Amino acid sequence: MTSRSWSQPAFREAARSIAATSHRLYQNGWSPATSSNYSQRLNQSHCAVTVSGKDKGLLSEADVMVVDLQGNAASEGKPSAETGLHTQIYRQHPHIGAVLHTHSMASTVLTMHWPERDRLTLAGYELLKAFAGIDTHDTRIDIPIFENTQDIDQLAKDVNEKMQRGEIPHAYLIRGHGVYTWADTMANCYRQLEALEFLFAVEVERSKIGGK
Repeated sequence: MTSRSWSQPAFREAARSIAATSHRLYQNGWSPATSSNYSQRLNQSHCAVTVSGKDKGLLSEADVMVVDLQGNAASEGKPSAETGLHTQIYRQHPHIGAVLHTHSMASTVLTMHWPERDRLTLAGYELLKAFAGIDTHDTRIDIPIFENTQDIDQLAKDVNEKMQRGEIPHAYLIRGHGVYTWADTMANCYRQLEALEFLFAVEVERSKIGGK
């Protein structure tokens, strides 16, 4: 572990925030069992992240640890196997303060039922105004879909390349796996995720009645 370079009060506040958010996500059915992982930036070199293998409905502050932005443990605990996907976002976007990754039914259906899709387009919805920088429903966002290779290092590189080209402004999906989204604060990140999950559910319902 590296020597501590973050404040204990900041870590405690991040752990409380992550645990409280985890309970909300679990109650909404977006993070069943031990799936999902969440993080919050502590400073320009470290973030707090959920440890591996914990039930998200029972997550406590003790189930959160610190890693540096290369994904190395900087406190006691075993970080989620997907920690590298969080730290990639923090390295790429210094203003980002929180990252949420969920495993909802809707995101799973949308990426598994149409295996030929490499992106999901959301267009014309009023709720798109929940996303940072969008102030009208008359717009669209394209959410890339990455294959679930389980090669986290390569996936982080692939995501980073698309981010550098400006192709992933708000979120991305992993096929059969879930969604990643990020924002400057945990509150804004939750709001954005809530909008995504609602719109994913709408897309599934539209497909049932021939809307897509």
